[in-house]
Amino acid sequence: MSDSNVRNHQSMWAPLSVPLFRALWLAATFSNIGTFMQDVGAAWLMTSLTISPVMVALMQTATYLPFFMLSLPAGALADLVDRRMLLIVGQGWMLVAALALGCLTYFHIVGPWWLLTFTFMLGIGNAISAPAWNASTPELVPRDKLEPAIALGGLSYNVSRGLGSALGGLIVAAAGPAAVFLLNALSFIAVIYVVSKWKHKPIDQGERIFGAMRAGVRYVRHSPALVSVMVRSSVFAACSAAMWALLPLIGREQIKLDSIGYGLLLSIFGIGCIIGAFVLPILRRSLSLDHLNSAGNLLFAVALVTLGLSRHFAIASLAMLEAGTAWIVVNSSMNTAAQMAIPSWVRARAMSVYILVFQGSVAIGSLLWGQIASTKGGLTVALVIAAGTMCLNLILALRYKLGMVENFDTSMSPHWKDPNLVHEPSPDHGPVLVTVEYIIDPAKAKEFTEAASVLGKVRRRDGAYQWHLFFDLARPERYFETFMIESWGEHVRQHERVMKADKLVEDRVNVFHVGGKPMVVHHLISAYSTDTIPVTAQNQLRH
Repeated sequence: MSDSNVRNHQSMWAPLSVPLFRALWLAATFSNIGTFMQDVGAAWLMTSLTISPVMVALMQTATYLPFFMLSLPAGALADLVDRRMLLIVGQGWMLVAALALGCLTYFHIVGPWWLLTFTFMLGIGNAISAPAWNASTPELVPRDKLEPAIALGGLSYNVSRGLGSALGGLIVAAAGPAAVFLLNALSFIAVIYVVSKWKHKPIDQGERIFGAMRAGVRYVRHSPALVSVMVRSSVFAACSAAMWALLPLIGREQIKLDSIGYGLLLSIFGIGCIIGAFVLPILRRSLSLDHLNSAGNLLFAVALVTLGLSRHFAIASLAMLEAGTAWIVVNSSMNTAAQMAIPSWVRARAMSVYILVFQGSVAIGSLLWGQIASTKGGLTVALVIAAGTMCLNLILALRYKLGMVENFDTSMSPHWKDPNLVHEPSPDHGPVLVTVEYIIDPAKAKEFTEAASVLGKVRRRDGAYQWHLFFDLARPERYFETFMIESWGEHVRQHERVMKADKLVEDRVNVFHVGGKPMVVHHLISAYSTDTIPVTAQNQLRH
């Protein structure tokens, strides 16, 4: 690891020196405390309404299913509109949902399905807000403070989990679940106030929402670093869901805890997260993101087995401490890898795919582990199977590596020159065909085609829906790279999105060109696009 990277990991608190980041961080912490108070109240209320493992596990599904449904459009909106307004709408929606649930619970109207419905509604607000929150961090701090800022975000979330869970358990015992629901509603007011002071300026990218969603999915699909994040996060999320889905039953049925004991168990998880946040910068000085992620997965698997076998509060507490430490290590490594691989123009959309994969895996996993726990094996078998499945990530790490983002430069590069045009097409006209002609030493054809295949992924990632490499049968040294883009407007945006990391890939291809002149580039557009034949060409045809 380079000296600069070592320096970047030394101060976890450095991002708090940025006033706006500090204000939003504190507001988010306050809101998260209310959210986890809500979670304790809702989980405990559900176990008092029914003892069905499936219904209890459905609480996690109701919480995370909205992410599966709304992450992509929410991510596209966060890149296209004012993120400040999007956050205010999401927080306002959750305020109303929490207030309504609190009132229904206070008047003893709520039943299991009403509780699931309002939990789902709160999940909708969270799904709307999450991509904008995640995409905002790199805008608030410089790149050298990005990794500690991400760690601080995880610390805030998980310290809030511990504090909110402990407070939630105490308040439920003293005043009932309705009280925590109403307090959670109040917590959203602080976030709305602070976010309203943020002067975010959205960038007009000239995209429509469905096109923006496709661009975000396309970017992730053709980015090896993000594919690695998605694969490994889906396994971790689905397996860790066993703990979140079954913990209320473990606490109530297996360890015989009351609401206060259940809240304390969750607060111990938060203490583990604090430990993980403090040791993370130290570990990063000597360990790569891949090694950190694998170690965290292994530690969480051990925690799941320990929790499944525990029959006493002390053993369960040890398991939750291990799980908390592992949670912050794994999530910080994946979040860091994702953020470092995404440029600003697609950040919210790409992060929305990450959120969709993670939370969707939690929703599916929760239902799966609830079903397994309903069998004769019960809670213990479900947790042990989840632990064994989580170890799959140790094998996946051999192929799907996070470390490729360590020196990935997502800043924009101006090396693409604007084409010389007689006629400027309309942004909606297309498709567009771009060709690049190379002269290659036939003896190096294999090395050239291998380098070009990497470039092909970059072209597809940034907008091409087709990419091919051809050579001339009459002159085998002539190679033609071709790629097609849906419209001229999309190709113009492609020019604006080239990163310095992309230039390195292009340079590795261009070095094979041995022609006396630079590569020849042609821009062609469909002859059937409306009004694409220029006036000058029409006049030449008449003469």
